Formats: sequence, C-alpha cells, structure tokens
Amino acid sequence: MPDIHVSAAVIVDDDGRVLVVRKNDTVRFMQPGGKPEEGESPAQTLVRELHEELGVLLDEGDLEPLGTFISEAANEPGHRVVAEAFSATVDPAAVTVQAELAELRWITREDAETLPLAPLSVEHLLPIAWSR
Repeated sequence: MPDIHVSAAVIVDDDGRVLVVRKNDTVRFMQPGGKPEEGESPAQTLVRELHEELGVLLDEGDLEPLGTFISEAANEPGHRVVAEAFSATVDPAAVTVQAELAELRWITREDAETLPLAPLSVEHLLPIAWSR
C-alpha cells in the first residue's frame, strides 16, 4: 500500500473542543495539515499549511511533537497516511477557512460519534486530543 506523508495539527480550545477541517470535494473531516513541499521538515510543513489553510501564523517553536501515526488514507483509496503529528495552541477567533478547505468545525466527543472523520483522526489523533 503506497504511503502519503503528511504533517497534522492537534488543536484543542479552552472548552476541550478539537479543530477539524474538511477539504473541498471531500466528505471526511480531519486534523488540519498537509503534504510537505520539497526540502521541508514536518514542522515546517505544518507551519506553512496552517497559514495557508487557516490564516494562523505560528513558528516551529509553537509546535509540540506528538509522534508518527499510520492509518488508511481518507481520500486516496488504496493508500495509507503516515502523519507526523504536533499539538499547537491557536486563538479560535483567528481561525478562518482558506485555500482548499470547504469548512472547519470545533468538535466535542459527542460530535465525533456522528461526524464523518478520517481514520487517522478516529484511530490516533482525537484520542490524543481528549486525553490531554
């Protein structure tokens, strides 16, 4: 199964809600982030992606590494995603939908039971978010 390498952000607000996004022409929600450009480290990728997708300005020092996680890809059948995950803190009022995003949501555990979510979120990243 081919691998897709990405960087992903686990962002939790003061009320314990987790930020998820849905890209244009997709159904499943996932953590914000994306694929690296040539020569980027995972942290550099995430800083760039958060700025492009959400208008959030962070630097690498604002990210806390959480580890590497592997799941079935949400939008590319027959692929798996290998994600370098980081936690970050952002001002929820400063987050806006940009670039290839269709929408964003701040979700609770109850929302996660009925929302279509990416396997990476369900299997790894949401459990981490809610255990912190």
